[in-house]
Amino acid sequence: MHSSLTGSVRPGNPRIVTCIDPAPLVLASASPRRRDLLRRAGIRFEVRPADIPEVEQPGETPSAFAQRLAHSKALAIAKQIGASPPRLVLGADTIVVLNGEVFGKPRDADHALELLERLTGREHSVITAIALVESVALRTWQAAVTSRVEMRAVDRDELIAYVATGESLDKAGGYAVQGGARSFVTRIHGSETNVIGLPLDETVDLLDEAARQLGKAKLEEAH
Repeated sequence: MHSSLTGSVRPGNPRIVTCIDPAPLVLASASPRRRDLLRRAGIRFEVRPADIPEVEQPGETPSAFAQRLAHSKALAIAKQIGASPPRLVLGADTIVVLNGEVFGKPRDADHALELLERLTGREHSVITAIALVESVALRTWQAAVTSRVEMRAVDRDELIAYVATGESLDKAGGYAVQGGARSFVTRIHGSETNVIGLPLDETVDLLDEAARQLGKAKLEEAH
């Protein structure tokens, strides 16, 4: 589906993807952050959001929860598409984790403020799971990336002002590191694009691996 890649995807230094299949990648997400990141990497794609209940199962670890959701999103859209033509579908799910507790998107402004008051002045983890599913045999490739985020102590009035901007409401943990909450963050350990919502290096690596394996399978079928 995609040619081999070289280099590294970093903010301001995108890795360019050359598509050798006329059908672009399908993104099973409505997230504008993920769309922006894929464009930054030069990846051709179209958007078909998946509607999957985001409810933790008993005993499920945060990483397993994120990976299940990412796979469920990609699988749902891949099944809708089928084999005409074959497509690769990308699902992703980002969660914020503090002391083993998953922080999803806030229910409302009050909940966003509550989440931010718990996160600021501490370090937490951000996990993004990604899953690729091809739409014929539903073959799957998956990965999960964890970054650690340190936040300074922030007074309540500053948090209230931030929440009032409305930026919190569709973000895991109630903040956007690429937006107004950047001033809260003192350090990111690991992938920054992961914290934004899609780890670009790992996503492109997964696309490369899928393309390599699918290309090998086509060659074997031809012989």
